[in-house]
Amino acid sequence: MSDLKRYSDQTFEEIKHINENKEEFWFARELQTVLGYTEWRNFENVIEKAKAACANSKNVVANHFVDVNKMVPLGSGSDRGIGDYMLSRYACYLIVMNGDPRKEVIAVGQTYFAVKTRQQELIESYDQLGEDQKRLAIRNEMAAHNKSLAEAAQAAGVQTDQEYAIFQNKGYQGLYGGLGAKEIHARKRLKKTQKILDHMGSTELAANLFRATQTDEKLRRDKIKGTAAANEVHYQVGRKVRQTIKELGGTMPEDLPTPKKSVKQIEREQEKGNNLPE
Repeated sequence: MSDLKRYSDQTFEEIKHINENKEEFWFARELQTVLGYTEWRNFENVIEKAKAACANSKNVVANHFVDVNKMVPLGSGSDRGIGDYMLSRYACYLIVMNGDPRKEVIAVGQTYFAVKTRQQELIESYDQLGEDQKRLAIRNEMAAHNKSLAEAAQAAGVQTDQEYAIFQNKGYQGLYGGLGAKEIHARKRLKKTQKILDHMGSTELAANLFRATQTDEKLRRDKIKGTAAANEVHYQVGRKVRQTIKELGGTMPEDLPTPKKSVKQIEREQEKGNNLPE
């Protein structure tokens, strides 16, 4: 039985806790179980690597990895204290990024915490923004990360425009259940000159942003070489993002509604508003 199926009833969302300040956190011991680590000492080694990564990123480790003690009952009727950690979302992200890549559930965790962490990083007051503002924020992020993704793909061996078009299409196919750019374009009933990304809502854009950022990171981190290998990475990352959306009960990207206004229209309207005489 795969790790994913084994833990399908105990998702990362289900083991999340909320403290008195309405801040979310995870207990390391519970995360250990979900990630399939049977020995605490092995999982603690992963935590130490994550702590080092946190420090190297100039973050305060104690803010993300909070030492706590739990009392567990013994057979004799007495209790014994065991060490644990209260983990921030960022801490969980670092842990799964340093986990055993052979575990399927690790890949699912990487996508889940990358999605949540990236959403938080987009803008501090993200949830307070209107839909149009969310679309603009994510679309701008997408433009920046597509440039970085193109550089990573080129370093992997994707050289020509045609090769890059195929590479991009593989990512769409993974995320959209087999649908490529051409099929998505037709599904949205767009004109040839209209860009797919300009006609996505914030949720669909976010899914594509996570696909792009995670593919970028994996190509660089694993030093992928060759067009076929790069294409496969993009496809598999797209599939993992899709899989996570399904695990969380979300709507598949191809089933999300196409907004009436394009991102370009929203930008033009905002520019007009900013240029109004005082």
